Amino acid sequence: MNDQNTRVSEVGQLLKTRLNSLSNKTDILKAVELKALYDEIKTLPSQQRAAFGQAVNELKIELADLAKAATDQTSNLPPIDITAPFGPRGDKPILLPSEQGSEHPLTQELDKILDIFYRMGFSVIESPEIDDDYHMFSSLNFPLGHPARDDYDTFITTQPDKNGQPLIAPAHTSTMQNRVLTQFKDGLEKGQPIAAVIPGRVFRNEDLDARHEHTFYQLEGIYVNRGVHAGQLIATLKTFLQTYYSKELRVKTQPFYFPFTEPSFEFALSCPFCTDGCSVCSHSGWIELLGCGLIHPNVLSQAGVDISQYTGFAWGFGIERLVMMKYGIEDIRYFQSARLDFLRQF
Repeated sequence: MNDQNTRVSEVGQLLKTRLNSLSNKTDILKAVELKALYDEIKTLPSQQRAAFGQAVNELKIELADLAKAATDQTSNLPPIDITAPFGPRGDKPILLPSEQGSEHPLTQELDKILDIFYRMGFSVIESPEIDDDYHMFSSLNFPLGHPARDDYDTFITTQPDKNGQPLIAPAHTSTMQNRVLTQFKDGLEKGQPIAAVIPGRVFRNEDLDARHEHTFYQLEGIYVNRGVHAGQLIATLKTFLQTYYSKELRVKTQPFYFPFTEPSFEFALSCPFCTDGCSVCSHSGWIELLGCGLIHPNVLSQAGVDISQYTGFAWGFGIERLVMMKYGIEDIRYFQSARLDFLRQF
């Protein structure tokens, strides 16, 4: 009889372990191993059947209780919306383990991008995916009535912030400028420059096509110190891009307008794919890549930085655009399409 008891115990351990992997916990009561134990009862000598049958029944009752407890626990858990943005506090949901998955190409490339900036002396601060009016507009020198404040351009929610203003899905990672400047400004007097890059997901009311998405990733850069000038900005970006693309590049700037930088520039680089023009650069030999400029004095003052002593520069670029250029990807929508034939290439 000891052999039968051992068999019931071994099957019990096996089924208890399997229970954790079942979405419908009561399916454990239909396991072929449990059915086999019941079928075995009629093959035993008559004097052993009662005890063996009792042991199998007790195992089934125990499994039923475990399945019910696991089901009740699962039903009491709050639902998780994996698409929900996280706020400035960093309150991200607890997600499923990722041991069976692989890194998305954007994650792989972002790690490479951040590693370059680490080696250039920049720290990394993540950007929230829902923010308030002050950090989105007011702290960045956007005047009242600016077109970007209209919900035609920017995704604005109905949920209010602590000041009664609606919360906003950030259109740029520049929402973190004021926080970074405020957090690290005291170090300036100790000779410690403010040097940070800010990756994050941003949202814009765009007409979708091969080059435009309503949701994409951006990387903001901030540097503040004494005597900072535009030449340092251009040199920083050129050094980064040449390291990322592993190629000597020519760069150029042209005047532009952003409320939070003055002067402001559009930054272009020579096409990494050709010398005489190709379809990627529209046969011009140049690709407009990002916006940048010297941080506007009003933005520095909002954060309490002494503008008589310190200047700085900032930039922002789309991570997808950098990756598309690096690998010759023709459609930005591939990144969020969940197309395995695309993802498996990385």
